[in-house]
Amino acid sequence: MTASVIHGGWAFPSLSSFVPNRLGARYAAFARPNFRKVTTNCFSDRAVTIAASDHNYGSKQVISVTPQIYDYLLTNVREPPILRELREETATMRGSQMQVSPDQAQLLAMLVQILGAKRCIEVGVYTGYSSLAVALVLPDSGILVACERDKNSLEVAKRYYDRAGVSHKVDARNGLAVDTLNSMIENGEGCSYDFAFVDAEKRMYPEYFELLLKLVSSIMQIIRCRVLECDLYTFTCLILKVRAGGVVVIDNVLWHGKVADPLVDDKKTESIRSFNRALMDDVRVNISMVPVGDGMTICRKR
Repeated sequence: MTASVIHGGWAFPSLSSFVPNRLGARYAAFARPNFRKVTTNCFSDRAVTIAASDHNYGSKQVISVTPQIYDYLLTNVREPPILRELREETATMRGSQMQVSPDQAQLLAMLVQILGAKRCIEVGVYTGYSSLAVALVLPDSGILVACERDKNSLEVAKRYYDRAGVSHKVDARNGLAVDTLNSMIENGEGCSYDFAFVDAEKRMYPEYFELLLKLVSSIMQIIRCRVLECDLYTFTCLILKVRAGGVVVIDNVLWHGKVADPLVDDKKTESIRSFNRALMDDVRVNISMVPVGDGMTICRKR
């Protein structure tokens, strides 16, 4: 399939270099106790629907993403040419599986646009696919603090920031993300960010999350920060226009399906399970876990 520009530089990309290898992971779920098979042809590209085994959920059938369906989904991703080039270069590199998928990047960019976000953070940049997608939709006055510990990967990302003309919107930080986030808090940047994306060391997720909650704004914090600077009329307008609280998106929460398999108990899988349980009980945020890519949880600070 050849690429064609759709709108504002976004295009339906040529996907020959991005062939998902998800068949085994997706269908492995059918053997687990929480799901029952609804259709049969499990090892072909035909669509398969599944439903929760608990009938209290109403036997709602959802589609399982086969390679054929996923290829179709990717043809409906508007991927700018510069992102396609970065994706194709990254595919030749060691660790290329760490790169987010085009549908994930498109969702992240849309969340930033819906929020009207101007100040963003990314923990775990790799070669910069997701951070570039976010930077492309930030306003010129926006900023993305991009935290990455691997210098070589970050150099690739910075090269593409330059090529895309968004370097002025990206503050690339080479080093441990925990150190970077702590220094931002110490510098008085708490409650001043709108959006954060985490795709880094899985066993560090709880610590990253706590630090990011200190850095992103809640609805009431936005109001408190501004109310002292305005008269009654301006305050009324502010209440009418106030945006939602800051959003933190966590990647890999389904961890290749391992979190749903009781026979898998390695430390990394257990840490993600534990983190997912903690988010369920965390009253500080509203959450939505979505099966995009390797699973993402979207958290909105209350």
